[in-house]
Amino acid sequence: MPRLGYGLRQLEAASGSRAVTRLPLGADMPKKAGATNKASGNSRGRGRGKSQSKEPERPLPPLGPVTVDPKGGVSIAIRAKPGSKQNAVTDVTTEAVSVAIAAPPTEGEANAELCRYLSKVLELRKSDVVLDKGGKSREKVVKLLASTPPEEILEKLKKQVEKK
Repeated sequence: MPRLGYGLRQLEAASGSRAVTRLPLGADMPKKAGATNKASGNSRGRGRGKSQSKEPERPLPPLGPVTVDPKGGVSIAIRAKPGSKQNAVTDVTTEAVSVAIAAPPTEGEANAELCRYLSKVLELRKSDVVLDKGGKSREKVVKLLASTPPEEILEKLKKQVEKK
């Protein structure tokens, strides 16, 4: 029976399944041929080396309620007003787009109607407009899966406010 304090390597060596060399405490494992150390000058990997990227990515400037996430997707901040007489974009502010929804706020009906209405206004497929956050709140974030420029989206939403 192996003694306490043995590591896995000693157990394997004791059982005869593999021949393993024991390294002294604190010693580094041997490197593979051609392997490089990413940390600058520190063989144990504790130092923080500088990143290899030439220039950090700058986020795009915010366009009010329409934003672009780092992955390139477009999100719209929405202030929903369920239970209205008809669907309409009522206001576009720097914080959110106010949308009146002609569906009751029960069992996700207003959320589904919001996505359907926005897909119609933005001239996108229904499957390209997805509720990202705010399923039970009036403050919502809708994500657009289609590759549409945020300037164009903001322009279409402002045109809907003018039609009112």
